[in-house]
Amino acid sequence: MMIGVALPAGVEPTVNAVDEYVALAAEAAAVGLTAVWFSQRFDADALSLAAIVGNRVEGIAIGTSVVPIYPRHPIVVAAQANTAQAASHGRFTLGLGLGAPQFLNRTFGVDATRPIRHLREYLTVLDQLFEHGSSDVEGETLVARTPRPARLAGAGRPSIVVAAMGPQALDVTGAQADGTLPYLAGPRALQEFIVPRIGAAADRAGRRAPRIVVALNAVVTDDVEPVRASLASSLDFYKQVPSYRAVLAREGITEPVDLAVIGDEGVLAAAVDRYREAGATELVLTSTGAAGDEARRRTWAAAAALT
Repeated sequence: MMIGVALPAGVEPTVNAVDEYVALAAEAAAVGLTAVWFSQRFDADALSLAAIVGNRVEGIAIGTSVVPIYPRHPIVVAAQANTAQAASHGRFTLGLGLGAPQFLNRTFGVDATRPIRHLREYLTVLDQLFEHGSSDVEGETLVARTPRPARLAGAGRPSIVVAAMGPQALDVTGAQADGTLPYLAGPRALQEFIVPRIGAAADRAGRRAPRIVVALNAVVTDDVEPVRASLASSLDFYKQVPSYRAVLAREGITEPVDLAVIGDEGVLAAAVDRYREAGATELVLTSTGAAGDEARRRTWAAAAALT
């Protein structure tokens, strides 16, 4: 199984964030991890980091986990994705997400009340841009017309995964993207719902079997309880978001921290086996630095040994 890590890893950069991300990605490549994924934040841009790191660190795949489709226009995102794809010489995956409507409206003042329609039209525009280098779409939620060619030398079509977990989002993603990147989706939710739903949608559309890239909180440590308490606090926010409550309910739990993998190397190995058996094709380990740098390094080494 391909196993990568999300950056930042639960520890905030202190001197120069970009330099530190590059150094962490180089460390991940050196230890044998398969990918680094950049979270979109308010202080740093995931697509820009992917381009920089992809150009400076060889031998590891690069991805975004994830860039919300609101409020960025797909023509803008396609140009950024082209840049990251060319900079990394074809090792880039564009990870997209819908975001939470109440959060998007409060933060950006955007209307996110038709997310499934917007996702469908957004992916249509991206498909046209990556396939033909131009777009001419007048949809119900967006307009995208390129007055000149939008191709970039050295930028082949990137793989696109969407943080889809609900039925309609999985249907659209299976039909129009390369896979899903769910968060807080446990083995039961994957095996019983997410994997068969997106697989059926991809099959109906004549597409290959989708990537199932599962983001999973994981820390290899002997000091379990303090880490669990810290993650429980940081993950509490997700209980306010309906899509996450729904995917947790499919797992039969209410607390996000119950999905966190915290323990020794054997605990991580057992979790990887469970997710593989449930249909995950790749894992992205998040919050690996929640117990400090020593535990992060131990987590990364343990994960690399399982790839």
